[in-house]
Amino acid sequence: MQNIKVALIQQAFKGTKTATLQTTAKMIKEAVKNGANLVLLQELHATEYFCQSENVDFFDYALSFEEDCEYFSEIAKNHKIVLVTSLFERRTSGLYHNTAVVFETNGEIAGKYRKMHIPDDPGFYEKFYFTPGDLGFTPISTSLGKLGILICWDQWYPEAARSMALKGAEILIYPTAIGWFDSDFKEEKDRQREAWIAIQRGHAVANGIPVVAINRVGFEKDKSGVLEGIRFWGSSFAFGAQGELLTLGSVEGEEILYFEWDKKRSEEVRRIWPFLRDRRIDSYQNILKRFDD
Repeated sequence: MQNIKVALIQQAFKGTKTATLQTTAKMIKEAVKNGANLVLLQELHATEYFCQSENVDFFDYALSFEEDCEYFSEIAKNHKIVLVTSLFERRTSGLYHNTAVVFETNGEIAGKYRKMHIPDDPGFYEKFYFTPGDLGFTPISTSLGKLGILICWDQWYPEAARSMALKGAEILIYPTAIGWFDSDFKEEKDRQREAWIAIQRGHAVANGIPVVAINRVGFEKDKSGVLEGIRFWGSSFAFGAQGELLTLGSVEGEEILYFEWDKKRSEEVRRIWPFLRDRRIDSYQNILKRFDD
């Protein structure tokens, strides 16, 4: 397929996992009805964003990893779509990952990606829950193409995007959970959101491939009471191989966003802008240092 219809499912947590999954399934069904071949879900979409505080009870969410895989496998198989999910994986006792699982049109797992960059900031205490990924920056081959799956905090690192592109990723996909604190000034909120969009648009331009981010919406209270909570800013988007805007979501509403992924576009752009050809790979050794002093 040279032209693939892609659907981004932007939604809010519904208070319970059951209610949230029901909404997700309904939105996927609608996306398929509208012709979507590739459906993308946001980060940790089955639950609230539980990393706002450090609480050992939240590790229980990962106990249903196998069950969650079976659930989304059936959805992918029944709708005959390639489905990108984001799940909390229990690998063994005391070892957990923030893991994207990609399902083929027959329901089989095409591949997994474990989040590599793990943040540790107020309201985003992910190092408490997630072990850094060990599967590397490896695209997942599907019937629709090679998908470069990265997750949220990964989106700020050009090295991750470049590594995926160098291994043949035809598109970069970022399931995401990012938002504002209500106490921030509007100017600061705008700067944060614009920086988030700008860095990822740059990945599209630098690598000559589309970039997609799928973010949640809605306010989620910090259950620990230390912070008020996070208001997720939505704004799910897709940019084309030259940085052209293909779709952009609202900051508040649940919605399904669509765009046409023209797989010939990257070939056309890279012929005119041969950034990969002109890389000075003989002079980049210092990038492996933490700081070149």
